[in-house]
Amino acid sequence: MPEYAQDPADATLVGLAELDHDRAGRRGYPEAVYCEGKTAAQVAAIAAAVREKGAGPATLFTRADDGHAEAVLAELPEARHDAAARLLAWPPAPPPPAGGKVAVVCAGTSDLPVAREALLTACYLGREAELVVDVGVAGLHRVLGKLDLLRAARAVVVVAGMDGALPSVVAGLIAAPVVAVPTSVGYGAAFGGLAPLLAMLNACAPGVAVVNIDNGYGAGHLAAQIAAPC
Repeated sequence: MPEYAQDPADATLVGLAELDHDRAGRRGYPEAVYCEGKTAAQVAAIAAAVREKGAGPATLFTRADDGHAEAVLAELPEARHDAAARLLAWPPAPPPPAGGKVAVVCAGTSDLPVAREALLTACYLGREAELVVDVGVAGLHRVLGKLDLLRAARAVVVVAGMDGALPSVVAGLIAAPVVAVPTSVGYGAAFGGLAPLLAMLNACAPGVAVVNIDNGYGAGHLAAQIAAPC
């Protein structure tokens, strides 16, 4: 069988999906299943194939609504479900942390679902991760009060909507790389996250990388790679 051919155990997925079981060996991190746009039945079939393959590095099911979560839990009843993050993980226990610490900074409570997605992604990719909530630029004393924690991190994810100013502020205060995540939170002129996205891309502080709007998974993944053991 060619190295990356369809696994016979995935026969029920023909015409639906082709799981990348070799990704952890090839890239160091396992594949995630993006649930949005899939039916509950499709997600259930994928979860069943994951179960048949057996426990290994955690499989994350991201952007899972209630129907997706019910389908995953029917096949993987012990999976961890974080409804706020819209994420499930199986096996449910994250691996022992290694490497540097990842801090996830959330500008406001409305940004919390994306921040939790980033936090859990980093945890399940093997990093110690800590969440800092509600420290947006409307009250700069709040983020200044967290500087010791932020300066101890190897990578910092900053999640913000509205004006998207927080990543530039944080990057100007710490030495670690900042992964900026614009969210779709904000009034009309925020354009569903486009305004904070452009603000972050134009950050004047160096060392800021920007992921797509609401992409907590991508941010947590990048931060985990930055903070990987040397």
